[in-house]
This record gives sequence, C-alpha cells and structure tokens, in this order.
Amino acid sequence: MSRPDPNPNKSFEVLQPPTESVSSLSFSPDDKHLVATSWDCQVGCWKILPTGSVVRKATMSHDYPVLCSTWSEDGSTVFSGGCDKQVTMWPLMGGDQPVTVGNHDGPVKEIAWIPQWKLLVTGSWDKTLRYWDINQSNPVHIQQLPERCYALTVGQRLMFVGTADRNLIVFDLRNLQTELKRISSLLMYPTRCVAAFPDERGFLMGSIEGRVRINHLDDSEESKNFTFKCHRDAGKIYSVNSLNFHPVYHTFASAGSDGVINFWDKDNKMRIKAMARCAQPITCSAFNSNGSTFAYAVGYDWSKGAANHNPAKAKTHIFIHKPEESWVKPMPRGATRR
Repeated sequence: MSRPDPNPNKSFEVLQPPTESVSSLSFSPDDKHLVATSWDCQVGCWKILPTGSVVRKATMSHDYPVLCSTWSEDGSTVFSGGCDKQVTMWPLMGGDQPVTVGNHDGPVKEIAWIPQWKLLVTGSWDKTLRYWDINQSNPVHIQQLPERCYALTVGQRLMFVGTADRNLIVFDLRNLQTELKRISSLLMYPTRCVAAFPDERGFLMGSIEGRVRINHLDDSEESKNFTFKCHRDAGKIYSVNSLNFHPVYHTFASAGSDGVINFWDKDNKMRIKAMARCAQPITCSAFNSNGSTFAYAVGYDWSKGAANHNPAKAKTHIFIHKPEESWVKPMPRGATRR
C-alpha cells in the first residue's frame, strides 16, 4: 500500500526540519526569517530568500523540549522557553551565544515580547506570568494565575491569557499587575489556543474538542458571540491547535489535529476555504507580517501520549504556502460556503 502524500497542498517544504514535533512557528518582524521550536529540544532558524527558497541559518538547544518562541521588535533576538523551565535569549543576528534570562518553577508554555515596555512576558504551568527586563536577573513582576497557563497572546493594548480551568483573563498592557476582566469559557473542554481580534474588541478561543469560541469583550456585543464546530469528521473530534488572524483582511485560519487548515470569515460566519487534508495533525501555524505567507507544521501532536508515538511513521514537516487572496479575503454576504 502506498503511503499518503505528505504534501497534498503542494506547499513549499522547508528542508532540514526538526526531528520531532514542532511546537511553535514565528516569523521575524521583517519576514526574512522563520523560527521553529520543537520537542527535539531545538530552536531552529531558517532564512527566507527573495527567490522564495528557504535555507537553514542556525540552531540552538535547550536541555528539554522547547514549547514557545517570540522575536524582539527589531528582529535581532529570539526568545524561547520550554520544559527545562528556563527562558532563553538568543541574539541571533549578533552572533552571540544564547543566555538564560529567566526561570520558572514549571515548564514555560507561552512567551511574548511587549515592545511598549521592552519587557518579555512568560506564562508557565507553575500558574504564573512573569515579566522580564532582559538586563535584570529577577522578574520585574510575578502575576499569579488561577491555574496553569495554556495559551497567551499580546496585542497593542491588551493581553489575553487562557488557563487550565477554562478561564480567559484579560490584562491591560498599561497596568500589567491587575486583571482587567476574567471570562469563563463556554467551551466544555480545556483551552488549546487563543487569538485576539485585530481591533482587540474580543478574542478567539480554540479547544481540544474541535470547537472555536468567538467572544466579544463588551457586554453590549454579547449577541455577536457564538461557538462553532470546525475540526470534526465522521463523528471524530480533533483538537484545534492553532488560530491565526490574517493581518490585512482580519479573517482567520484554524489548524487542527485532523490535518486540516480552514480559513474563516467570522463576521459572515462562513468558512472561506479548506486546504487539502494532511496525513498527520497540524501542530502549529503562523502568518507573516503582511499575510502573504502562511507557515504550518505537520507531525505527531502527542494527543495519544508517548506510547503511540512512532518516529518512523510520524515524520515532521514544515511547509510554507502562499495563500490565494480568495482564501483570506472576506466573502460577500450571501456567498456560498466552500
């Protein structure tokens, strides 16, 4: 029996991918580099050439699996965190060696740079957020959370944090030490990913039950809130692993353990496009700064634990795709679903 096509969408395949599942993808601010973190304890950086080809630039290592990464706003530095409980700074463009800039008492699940304050924020399974001035050894502030941090996203004014108890906590970036709002999720199962609306009037929340919740912050817009099924097939339920807003059109992509990437128009409550199903789960995804390029990783998602992981069958891939405008542009009202 022939093996399934690992690249049914004919995307550009990144050479020399990680040997284990990819946990995060992040484009540099100038879109010239792509960083991937993975369960093989590596942080890899690929250079995106003007021709569209991609070459591996450099690699650094953690002692344990790496779960998250982010860039400084000038694109000179990569920050990462993972199961070694450390926060690492990699001056990628300066050629300096990686250094540890912070620590947690549990694995570091999420990381983001806050340019307004020149601070790094990290969210951990130790039930804290920690803010770091990279020139100091101790955190600037430790924010207690009600449960483990499962998802985090930073916008222009607000930060959204999803916790293991299915709460979504909103912080105003001008007052990081005080919760602005706490919202109990209407999804039945744990949060997997969060994405802030581009105008920050609300957020998307994806869960392991194959549903996405669209939620507005202002109570006056409550009628616009809804939940929908998106990664389910023939009665099977798959996790929503990644949610990404298009930076220009403000539609969004959802990627799931069913191996499918869907593009959605939330305002018209429609799916715009479904890419061809991959043979393995989509573990993470990301748009570049102008939305012209979409990166996604394919591999084992660990949903069935280590006992069901077969490295010989679960080869890891990173793909880069140029989505057509019709995939990401909002659909006219009354249009037919695809």
